[in-house]
Parts: sequence; structure tokens; C-alpha cells
Amino acid sequence: MKKAIQDRFCPKCGRPSDTDGLCNHCRAGDTRWITCDTRVTGIHCPACGATKKANTWADTNMDRGVIAPELAKGAVHLHPDLKKPKITIHIDDTGPNRSRAAITAKGTLYSIPVEKTCTVEIIWQKEQCDRCNRISGSYYEGIVQVRAEGRDVSPFEMQAAAEIATQVEDSLQAGGERLSFISDMAETRDGLDITVGSQHIGLMIAQGITAQLGGRYTTHPKLVGEKDGRQLYRITYSVRLPRFRKQDVVRLDRTYAEVEQVDGRRIRVFDLDEGKSRSLPLDAVVRLVGNARNAEPALVAYISGDMAGILDPESGISAEYRKPPWADADAGKYIRVIRDGDRLVIVR
Repeated sequence: MKKAIQDRFCPKCGRPSDTDGLCNHCRAGDTRWITCDTRVTGIHCPACGATKKANTWADTNMDRGVIAPELAKGAVHLHPDLKKPKITIHIDDTGPNRSRAAITAKGTLYSIPVEKTCTVEIIWQKEQCDRCNRISGSYYEGIVQVRAEGRDVSPFEMQAAAEIATQVEDSLQAGGERLSFISDMAETRDGLDITVGSQHIGLMIAQGITAQLGGRYTTHPKLVGEKDGRQLYRITYSVRLPRFRKQDVVRLDRTYAEVEQVDGRRIRVFDLDEGKSRSLPLDAVVRLVGNARNAEPALVAYISGDMAGILDPESGISAEYRKPPWADADAGKYIRVIRDGDRLVIVR
């Protein structure tokens, strides 16, 4: 005959029990429902502030006051039968490299409210992270060399390439690629050299520069050793900017044009006389005149039909030029010009 609930008693305390075994009070009392590690270690890099967890480094902007409760909570281990757990933590710094966490844990175990306290010591340890270790050891996996075909790299291109490289680095590291870093960026007689910590960031920088500034890139791997049976290479990413840049003003056979894009052996230009874009072979360019970024303002003295009298910004002497159909060149207004010898070329 099955026993009724009122016929079941706890063999330890004699209280009524829901089972043939211990009552809930005795079960809760006999269960070690919480254990706390006596000590945990918080490791951070003194150079960049990165933190280490389970042999993995991660960038973080959190200070010790935020990290300490997380470390202390990780030192608390609760029984899986504990319901509605609640943990409160109070941190006291006991020295420059030590903190003490006072922990109170509450919950319900077998329908019985339980509460316990424990103390965890936090050791703050400094260690150079993997990225800073590579940087300080002059480790690198590639160099992006930015050069130009048949000319010097302009200051504008130098600055643009450097900004692109920095943006790529920020994007990759925000995505968790801590070892995709730039260890050095130096201007040389020939252009810009960007030393990188991973082959991925080198490739991304080369692609970003050519996408924005035009040109092409090639890769040149060099075997530098072997580790764990794997061959190690360093790669030179040779970026070659095109002979002509965007906004370069060039002389064609009978007109002037502003460069819009260079693609392989062809060039797309905006004809400054006709006001139209067209594609031409590179050998259609007679010579380079200048760049529209360096244009200077010139006053339109008068308009006569399709001719405009423009004052030379240097000499102040007026000369007549055909008014381009695309230009807003009314008398008394300023337009942008660059100089080709004694002639002024109206640009956009």
C-alpha cells in the first residue's frame, strides 16, 4: 500500500516529507549550493589596456571598477538546483595590485530560501599583450608601398593613403582582429611605406587605396622562415597610383580636360571646352598642366557674347577667353583657373 504524504517523515529531523527521503529543509541544509574561488587574477596590458581571459586578449575601455565585479562573479559557482539566484558584490581596493570582493548570494533551493557570503581576492597583474609584444619586437607580416607611375606621389595622395590605412585598421580591430595593426607609416623619397602586422590588413589597405585613388597593386611574397611546420611569408603590396590623378588638368590635341578616372590604358576626362565627359586612350594626353585642387580665383571683368574678360590673378591684366558652356561666369563673379604658361585655363 502506497504511503500518503502525511505518513512520510524525514529520517533526519522527523518533519513531514514529500518523499521517502529527506525533507526540503534537510536537503537544502546538506547541499553545498555555492562555492567561491579564494583568488582570481585580472590580467591587463599596461601599454594598451587590453585584458586577458582564458589565454585570449581582448580590447576594452573598461576600468578596474567595471572589470572587478565581473571577475568576482566568475569566481562564484552555484548548484544547478538553485532557483532565482541573486548575487551582490562589493569591491574594496586593498593595495595597488589587490582588491577584495565581498559576495552575498541568495536564492531558493528545494523551495527553501538560502543565503550565504564569501570573499574573493582579486590579483591585478600586468602583462604585455600579444599585439604590443609584436609591435615592440618589430614583428611584421607585410609592407604596403605606395608609389606613382612616372611621377611623385602628391601630398594629397600621401594624406589620403594614410587616412585609408588608418580607417582599415580601425575597422578590422573593431571587428576583433587585434593583430591587424599598423606598426609604422613613413614617407620616403618615392612615396609612402606602411608596415603592417598581418597579411589581411595589408591586402585590405592596398585594395582600399586603389579603389579610392585608382591604379593597381601587385603582391610579392618572400619566405622568411618556418614555424610549427608552416612556412612563414612576408608580403610586399606594391601599389602603383596612375600617371594621372583625379582633377588633373591635361592638354589634349586641341583642348584642355580634367581627369575623372584612369582605368588601365584608358582615361576618362571632362572636356573643359565642350563640357562633356569622354573616354580616351592614355596616349591622347599631350601633357599635364596641373591639378584643379590648386586652382586660384580669378575675377570675371565682363562678358561679351560667348567671350569672358578675365583678370589675371597675378598681373591684374585682363584677357579674353571663350566662356565654357558649363561655367557660371557672369561679370563680377570669380571663377577657378589654373595657369598654363601665360594662359589661364578655366576649371570646375
